[in-house]
Amino acid sequence: MNNLQKRIFTSFILSVVLLIALFLNKYSWLILLIIASIICFFEFNNIVKKIWKRKKTSIYFANLISFFYLIFFTYSAFNFSKIEEDMLYVLLVCIFSDIGGYVIGKSIGGKKLTKLSPNKTLSGTLGSFVFSLAPLILLLIIYFEEMNISINISITELFFITLVLSFICQSGDLFISYFKRKAKVKDTGSILPGHGGLLDRIDGIIFAVPAAFILEKILFYL
Repeated sequence: MNNLQKRIFTSFILSVVLLIALFLNKYSWLILLIIASIICFFEFNNIVKKIWKRKKTSIYFANLISFFYLIFFTYSAFNFSKIEEDMLYVLLVCIFSDIGGYVIGKSIGGKKLTKLSPNKTLSGTLGSFVFSLAPLILLLIIYFEEMNISINISITELFFITLVLSFICQSGDLFISYFKRKAKVKDTGSILPGHGGLLDRIDGIIFAVPAAFILEKILFYL
């Protein structure tokens, strides 16, 4: 219960900081992205050091790839659409996908999804997909036309895009879980009370946002 209270409090603080940075101005959003990317880089660096303790070349290439990828993440998150609501929608899809996996997975349990992450279950995966549709339902409730979505797509297209983003978000989570398992660590860090490292919390987001950015470019040119 104490750990759950820490998770809720930390999630609330992170959400407030994120919303302020996103809607305040583009510079505050950029600063937040840079800070988050730097923290994630060092957390990932600590993991690969544990995996390849004496293989400096492997550590070097892993860090090089993560460095350039996080630059791309920062670039795509900063340039993804000119309307804050679009970014908010993608973030909400990731957040609700994560919540769905946690709540349904813990409540129902069942067959394990993969050895890469022993805590992941098939029920949790299904819960992630279902919960990820919550932002779309909210969008429909307050009318699609009034959301000022910059991409001119139908509800059906947005439905499938939402599920794709949820899939990528979950895949990002599994990807980082694979490295944590190889390094034999539970969390990527300890910067967030009740959560572990920042990378633990945004592992899905750093993959889903660039994917949304690419999808936007593809749909724009179709």
